[in-house]
Amino acid sequence: MGKALIPPEPAEVHEVALREALEERYLAYALSTIMHRALPDARDGLKPVHRRILYGMRLLNLNPGVAFKKSAKIVGDVMGSFHPHGDQAIYDAMVRLAQDFASRYPLVDGQGNFGNVDGDNPAAYRYTEARMTEVARLLLDGIDEDGVEFRPNYDGQSQEPIVLPGGFPNLLANGAQGIAVGMATSIPPHNVAELCDAALHLIDKPDAKSKTLLRWVKGPDFPLGGIVIDSKESITEAYTTGRGSFRVRAKWAQEEGAALGSWSSPRSRGWCRSRGWSRRSPNCSMKRSCRWSAMSGMNRLRTFASSSSRSPAPSILN
Repeated sequence: MGKALIPPEPAEVHEVALREALEERYLAYALSTIMHRALPDARDGLKPVHRRILYGMRLLNLNPGVAFKKSAKIVGDVMGSFHPHGDQAIYDAMVRLAQDFASRYPLVDGQGNFGNVDGDNPAAYRYTEARMTEVARLLLDGIDEDGVEFRPNYDGQSQEPIVLPGGFPNLLANGAQGIAVGMATSIPPHNVAELCDAALHLIDKPDAKSKTLLRWVKGPDFPLGGIVIDSKESITEAYTTGRGSFRVRAKWAQEEGAALGSWSSPRSRGWCRSRGWSRRSPNCSMKRSCRWSAMSGMNRLRTFASSSSRSPAPSILN
C-alpha cells in the first residue's frame, strides 16, 4: 500500500477507430478458430488436436500390434509437446477416436472402459490404455519421406506436421463435425470401399460429375448401421449442393420366450469382455454396448470373466 508508484514513460498514442479495431481482432480470432481448432483439414480429415494425438502416439511407437500404453502417458506427452491445453480436452478427443460407435473407422485402439453408446462416461485416463489402429498407421505412412511440411511446436523445442500424409480417405470415411466462427461443417461417414471405387473412377475420368460418382457411393454409412429412408433424389441433391440431411431408421426385432427384465448369460448373447466392461467386441453381433453395471450379481461377472477369452480384432481393410 505504501509503495511509491513510478509513472510510465510517455509514449506515442495512436488513435484507432473502434470499428476497425474490432474487425481486425475478431477476424484474427475467427481465423484462429477455423484453422487451428474447430474445422478439419480437407487433406487428412483431422482437427489439430487429433493430428497431434496420432503423431504423439507414433513418437511413442504405439503401432498396431504392439503393447498398449496408459492413456495418461499419451495425454501427458501430447499436452507437453504439442497441445498446450487442458488434459481432459485431449483425453476426450482421444476417446472419441477409439469409440467404434462414434467413428466408422476408429483411429485409436482402446483397452478398458471407453464409454458406450448409451452415454456412459469413459474411465479416467489413469485406468485406460491405447494404441493406434491400422487406419491411423495408414494416415501416418510416409511421414518420414519429406512428403509433408513440419512447423515448430508452441515453444519451438520440437517439430510437428502441418498435415499427415493421408494414405486413407479419412475426411469422407469417418466424416467430421465442427462449429467455427461464421462457418460450420457436418460430413457423414462413408464406406471406404465405395470411396476407393469412386476415387479410381475419378482418376480415370477427372471430369466425372457428382451424379456419376453416386453409382459407387450410394450414401452415408454410419457406425451403428441404420436404414436411410430418404429418396434417391433427396440424397443426390444433398451430395450435389453440399446441403441437406439424412433420415435414418433403426431395424429392430422382438425376442420371444424371455421374461421382461430377466437376465441372460452374456456369453450366449454375444457380449464380450475383451475390450473392457462397457465395450463390445468387433465380432459382436449386438448393436448396443455392454451394460455390466445394470447386471445384478458380481458372481456372474466373475464366472463370465474366468471363462471368457480375447479374440483378435479383424482388419477393417480386408
